[in-house]
Amino acid sequence: MKKLLKLTCLLIVFAFAAMVAPSSTLAEPSGKLVIFHAGSLSVPFEAMEKEFEAKYPKVDVLREAGGSQACARKISELKKPCDLMVSADFKVIDKLLIPAYANWNVRFATNQLVLCYTDKSKHANLINDKNWYDILQRKDVVWGHSDPNLDPCGYRSLMVLQLAEKYYKKPGLYNAVIANRPKENIRPKSVELISLLQSGNMDYAWEYRSVAVQHKLRYISLPDDINLGNYKYDDFYSQAVVKVTGKEPGTFMDIKGDSCTYGITLVQNPPNEEAAVAFLEYLLDPKGGLKVLDDMGQPPFVPCRVSTPEMKKALPVKLQDKVEVKN
Repeated sequence: MKKLLKLTCLLIVFAFAAMVAPSSTLAEPSGKLVIFHAGSLSVPFEAMEKEFEAKYPKVDVLREAGGSQACARKISELKKPCDLMVSADFKVIDKLLIPAYANWNVRFATNQLVLCYTDKSKHANLINDKNWYDILQRKDVVWGHSDPNLDPCGYRSLMVLQLAEKYYKKPGLYNAVIANRPKENIRPKSVELISLLQSGNMDYAWEYRSVAVQHKLRYISLPDDINLGNYKYDDFYSQAVVKVTGKEPGTFMDIKGDSCTYGITLVQNPPNEEAAVAFLEYLLDPKGGLKVLDDMGQPPFVPCRVSTPEMKKALPVKLQDKVEVKN
């Protein structure tokens, strides 16, 4: 009887150990984690990749940077496997991925538009926050922006020019500046313009402030009324409208101006959901990914935001305490 009791106790201990001990091992994510993200996030996400892989050495983070619309279309049109999609404009996720390819959208950071240049740029010693639009109209000046159909920084660059016409009360300003920008100066993504600036092949380019800081570029800061960096001016920003290609080939949609807000989503049926949720836990942590962004000149939302209570409930349980409901 004593032997039977001892055997029973041992079996209970082993069963308990089997339930508890392996759980910590199984809980550790592993495998490839595929992230499509906005080009403007390349530098901070490179740093995050290193930190995350140090924390979870069994995970191999594979990042593909590009224009946010282009990233979304890799999922919706090309059906490329992906775990997380990160957009420089959270509305890209709303418009191109939800509800068919994603269920929710977390806003995690903001930014603002600046006009970048280098010491090599023509009139670099003259340009300032009062005359920049005059400098861009000079025939000897080469300036550019990213493609509005592929990259939010592209349509936001055009929005800044539209808003500048209203803010400075200069009718025709937008068309006059655009007239001095040939189509070949429009590049697929904003980060491609950096090498053109640094090589001296372009004098000025529209970028996010964080990108300018990360690449040590000189830049002109603009008033909050037009830099798309302050949500308190969203009513004024909304006067700017840019037409871009839509969800389906051959369709178009109007994008209204609002403050720069970055969004991230978990793609439906992701190849590696466990690693994706672990990365989201890290990214949305004020001491993790959000700190990396802040250190690199990109203000994060703390806590991060979702638009509705229903969207918060749709998040993985581990993430729900990291966000607040806020429009």
